[in-house]
Parts: sequence; structure tokens; C-alpha cells
Amino acid sequence: MSRKHLTAFKHLVTAVAMMGFALSSAAAMTDIAALEEEAKGQTVYFNAWGGDEKINAYISWAGQQMKERYDVSVDHVKLTDTAAAVSRILAEKTAGRADDGSVDLLWVNGENFAAMKRAGLLQDHDWVTSLPNWALTDATELPAIALDFAVPTDGRESPWGRAQLVFFYDSAYVQTPPHDAASLKDYILSHPGRFTYPQPPDFMGLSFLKQILTEVTAMPEALYQPVEEADFEAVTAPLWAYLDEVTPALWRRGTAYPQNYPAQRQLVADGEVDIYIAFNPADASSAIAQGDLPDTVRSYIHRSGTIANVHFLAIPFNSGSSAGAKLLANLLLSPEAQLRKADPAIWGDPSVLSQARLTADMQAQFAGLPKGVATLGPADLAKTLPEPHPSWVPRLEQAWLARYGAAQ
Repeated sequence: MSRKHLTAFKHLVTAVAMMGFALSSAAAMTDIAALEEEAKGQTVYFNAWGGDEKINAYISWAGQQMKERYDVSVDHVKLTDTAAAVSRILAEKTAGRADDGSVDLLWVNGENFAAMKRAGLLQDHDWVTSLPNWALTDATELPAIALDFAVPTDGRESPWGRAQLVFFYDSAYVQTPPHDAASLKDYILSHPGRFTYPQPPDFMGLSFLKQILTEVTAMPEALYQPVEEADFEAVTAPLWAYLDEVTPALWRRGTAYPQNYPAQRQLVADGEVDIYIAFNPADASSAIAQGDLPDTVRSYIHRSGTIANVHFLAIPFNSGSSAGAKLLANLLLSPEAQLRKADPAIWGDPSVLSQARLTADMQAQFAGLPKGVATLGPADLAKTLPEPHPSWVPRLEQAWLARYGAAQ
């Protein structure tokens, strides 16, 4: 993306964030005691991706806290694809199921949030900015909590973690990792069978497509507008040319792909491929600590930056345990929960809280977290790219499947 277009986009993001911050300042604080009373005895069906054991363990910890503190049960409904839960909620709306829905809280962002917003599947009011722990965030400091993939959040999803696309490699085999799309192509072609990416529509596979597209397209500014307003074929032609060239040199010659990033990470652990990708900068450090990767794995990002975003929690319009879902979202936004989640030995997911709004003691605890041997520092992660408009996701998925879907 050109500096001019990136600057203009960041100005838009900041303007929307300022609006969100003003809303949060004006919002009345939730009566937490009344919420706790209403939630007592409820079961919150928390639909969240279940493909990583350390994340599942963290959600289990949160469920234990909810039971002990509020007498609220949390049932983690493990998803392989968030879109499946969105489709279920839409089916319930179509069938007239206006309350006691099957989903109370959903881990969501990007296209799935945009789809829920378009279809009226979210609670129809701003509930997030009245959560007590929302006061510990700062939308002017982190604009992405107010603008999800270029779509305003409008207080309908609560932030609970940050993500940035990071590349991980085993330094025992790779001396100089490729730091941009062009050098990655050269690496793949000169090391046949040693690279792959998760199979779309997996979110990491689609994120890889977006990263390469952002770097190779001649019209990057089009990615931050609805896809209908752009010439899709012209914008994406360089991406398909890139993939056409590298696919025969991929792992298993591009006839099969790992289903998700943990599966790709396992290929690195098994020595089958050299590089994997994840949205958690501390993913490898956590895996090394748990003995799932060799301690020679390290990480890097591309010189022009990598795609970064915030992930959220949303409450569907027909939740039967809305009070319990709000309490859980508030707990997950607390300094205690955010600190635990940021620990690479537990999850390593970066916090969405503003450090300036925390107590001195809590700031010191965050500062004292171990970084991990494979985790980049803040300066190394400073170059980020905004997520394209969510409308690009289904078009990229369809186009990829049409060209390379025979591998399924």
C-alpha cells in the first residue's frame, strides 16, 4: 500500500475510533450488581474456535472463574468454523426463534461480524461501552477496537485480544528467512515441498492470501472499500499469478493443505515444512514451552508489515443468557484475565487494555511477563497493515476454491 493511501486510511480509522471513544465516555456504566443477580444460575453457551488446546484451557479457566464468582456456568461450544455458528443464528431468526437461542456469546471478527450486523443478528444496542472494564481500553490508542475490518463496531462486540500475522521458522534449517512476498516465492521455488499454508476457508489460509495480495497488487487502496466497488479480477490478478507459479512447489505439490495453523505448526515440528504462520506473535514461544516445537524456532514479519487486527466477543440478538454473557465478556476484559491470556506459557495473546489506564502494580506485572525465545518485541512488530474490507473474504475464498479446490 502506498504511504498516501495508508495515511488516508489511518485517518479514517482514527476518526471512527474517536467517535467510539466519545460514545464510551457518555455511556452509563452497567449496574454490575443487578447484572450479577440476573445472571445467577444461567448457562452461557460460548461458541469459540476449539482448534488449540491452550486456548481451550484458557476458556476452561474463565468458566471456572464465572462459576465460582457468579454461579454462572460456561459451556464452550468448540467451533471449527465461526461461519457455521453465524448460519445457525440466522436460521433461528428465520424460524422466528426470538429468544433462548443456541448461542449466547460468540468469538467473532471480520466478515462474520459484518454478516451478523447486516442481518440483524446482534443485540440491537451498544452494550460493550457500558461494561465496567471497557474504561480500561482506549479507542484513540487502539483504533481497531472501534473499527473491525473497516466496519464500525458500534459497541456491539467486546474486544478481548489482539492479533498480527507472524511467520515462524526453524533456524536449524533456515538461515535467512524470506521477508517479503517476492523472496518467499523465491524460497518456495528453490525449496520444493518445504512450504504450505492452511486451506481456505480456514481463517489463517485466507489471511495468507490477503497478506500476499496486499503486497503484490497494483491497487491496494481498493482492498479497503467494498469489493463490489472494485474490479476484482484486476485487483487480484497478481495474486493468482503468484499462486499459479508456487503451487506446484508447495508441500505435496499443492494437492493437499493443512486444515488449520496448528496442523501447519505440527508440520514444522515434524520437520516436513520450514515455515508456518499464526496470528499470535507468541505462538511459537508457547509451543516451545509446552514441548510442542524445538527451541530453534524463531519468528519474523515482512518488511512492509503484516496484517493485524483485534478479535471480539458478540452477543446474538436471541441470547437466553445475555446477562451471563455480558459478565463473561467483562471478566475476559479484566486486567487479571488479560494478563493471564498474555502470558506465553498460557496463551500469549496480546492485551487490548491501555497500559496507561491500569494500576502501577498491574503495569509492572504486564511488563514482567516473559517474552519467550521466539517472540518478537514491540519494535519488531511495529509495522502493521490494516485488514481489507470484509466483503473481500468470500470473493477470495470462492476464487481460490475455483482455482485450487481440487486439492480438497
